[in-house]
Amino acid sequence: MNDLFGQGGARKGPAGAAKAAAKPAAAAPMASDYSAKDIEVLEGLEPVRRRPGMYIGGTDENALHHLAAEIIDNAMDEAVAGHADFIEVTLDVGNWLTVRDNGRGIPVDPHPKFPKLSALEVIFTTLHSGGKFGGKAYETSGGLHGVGSSVVNALSERMEVEICRDRTRFAHAFERGRPVQKLKNMGEIHNRRGTTVRFRPDPEIFGALAFAPARLYRLCRSKAYLFRGVEIRWAVDAKLVAGTDTPAQAVLHFPGGLLDFLGASIEGRGTVVPAPWSGSVDFPERAGRCEWALTWLEQGEGFLSTYANTIPTPQGGTHEAGLRAALVKGLRAYGELKRDKRAANVTAEDLLGGLAGMLSVFIREPQFQGQTKDRLTSPEAARLVEAALRDHFDHWLAGDPGTADNLLAWAVERAEERIRRREQKDTPRKSATRKLRLPGKLADCSRESADGTELFLVEGDSAGGSAKQARDRETQAVLPLRGKILNVASASADKLRGNQELKDLIEALGCGAGDRFDLARLRYGRVVIMTDADVDGAHIAALLMTFFYKEIPEVVRQGRLFLAQPPLYRLQHGGKTVYAMNDADKDRLVKREFKSNQKVEVSRFKGLGEMPPASLKETTMDPRRRTLLRVVLPAEEQERMRTSELIEALMGRKPELRFRFIQENASKLDEEAVDV
Repeated sequence: MNDLFGQGGARKGPAGAAKAAAKPAAAAPMASDYSAKDIEVLEGLEPVRRRPGMYIGGTDENALHHLAAEIIDNAMDEAVAGHADFIEVTLDVGNWLTVRDNGRGIPVDPHPKFPKLSALEVIFTTLHSGGKFGGKAYETSGGLHGVGSSVVNALSERMEVEICRDRTRFAHAFERGRPVQKLKNMGEIHNRRGTTVRFRPDPEIFGALAFAPARLYRLCRSKAYLFRGVEIRWAVDAKLVAGTDTPAQAVLHFPGGLLDFLGASIEGRGTVVPAPWSGSVDFPERAGRCEWALTWLEQGEGFLSTYANTIPTPQGGTHEAGLRAALVKGLRAYGELKRDKRAANVTAEDLLGGLAGMLSVFIREPQFQGQTKDRLTSPEAARLVEAALRDHFDHWLAGDPGTADNLLAWAVERAEERIRRREQKDTPRKSATRKLRLPGKLADCSRESADGTELFLVEGDSAGGSAKQARDRETQAVLPLRGKILNVASASADKLRGNQELKDLIEALGCGAGDRFDLARLRYGRVVIMTDADVDGAHIAALLMTFFYKEIPEVVRQGRLFLAQPPLYRLQHGGKTVYAMNDADKDRLVKREFKSNQKVEVSRFKGLGEMPPASLKETTMDPRRRTLLRVVLPAEEQERMRTSELIEALMGRKPELRFRFIQENASKLDEEAVDV
């Protein structure tokens, strides 16, 4: 977007335009400062090195191991296609990883479109090049866009490729994506074939990060489980695994496939069914195939690991949706045959909550969400998986009525328990909702139970708009407040009753205030004050905390009141982004997270309303990544009295008390923060 407005410029409204017009002409850059010479055109693999996050999701440990996964996946594609039966994965000192297969070997003849280059060099130096677009060389593969090998090459300090093909050995080498030698014919070889790739990730991109042997070993083991026809030979320098459980050498081969994988994952845990349900089926019209191994645990949370063309999909996707539909519909249909009306209440939550299983699909031209392929989005996968598994699930249930009855009874019990919990938790919230007129500006959450819900109090409609886009609509509600609310510590009772902002807040909470307060009617599990990371924001937060302390103190005592911690700065370089809370944090992060010679782009958020919803969610609203400060009251009686006196002094009606506090504590500001 910066190009539209000129080097990071922003749109200005009428007020902003007036301010800009009032400034001296010298303060604004001349239009000629932005010209055609400022437009960069990145060629070859330079876009990958400049923006690695676009291709591998960042430059962190996950991104580093994504490089290994890309090269191993290429070898697995050869195995799945039936051209290789073993893969060697070797990790050496110095962060060197070698992956070798005994497949066909990458072609080395001149490329028709680039006759001066070998096909091998084209694959490793050109984005969107490969043999997996047309489907002739690979019916099913994990690589789709022809960028995996070239991206790894671009982000490697050095890469060495050896090809054994047509009884001849060839060698090539690259450094940071560029060839450092011509393709060499190394002579005849009669007892080998396949591709060997040896590379070392570039420290300029990944810093001091190194491959984790345990993580690579788990990756290789899961690949061997996923395709029973391959043998993966794992080796790592003994120094790198000394004192750990990771073996220095291992041969990974599992004829039982996913069933072996599941057995190892649930070893020692009790199950609802005596034996897992497993199998495989080919999709019609050579569309691929599906493999699965599932069971249900008696206690504890289950898990479902899904894969597409041996690529892990931790966020699930359409193949998982097909599995869920097949299981729920199949069990409900079995309940109807048994004339058990309670089976109609069983949902995916009930049936899959204790599910432990593996699902692997192989399909042509799969579609993933992003280059990191965390989620399968191919629409046809849901239909294919549901149709294939539903029929087999029905036969499995009908073939073993005893097991089927146990599973049905277990699922029905979970459904009834879920309904009981919902009714118990929903009663206070539903009754409150019927009696209350919810304020118009409130963007409520969809969950009926107060359990797990949050109400964000934000300053102004602008911040409210960003928060509404960034929130989780199921559990997070947003109430924008207009400016600074009334100071309840110094306001009269008449002003308090007549203040519309506080009326809206009390109505949204649903629990009343003062003498009419009832904690059981509180409509949200948490109340989060989310204000700008500046002085005005701190003042508004202080006013809101004073309101809760004076009018709804039980919310504070119960630990339900929190302060959000939005950042003040965004620091960017390349694909790396970090957020700073204040000036001191900014200076610290610039030194810690970036190299001294890197030009770090620093953006200061003027307020929550100007923060992109994605950034607001990532830093402040996503429970997995945010930081909240809980507002608590002192446990000791003496400390509680001091807190009451302090609030009265700072927020009460007597200005002389505030003046005295400033006189007594101003000298401490240079040394340490005042404890309030």
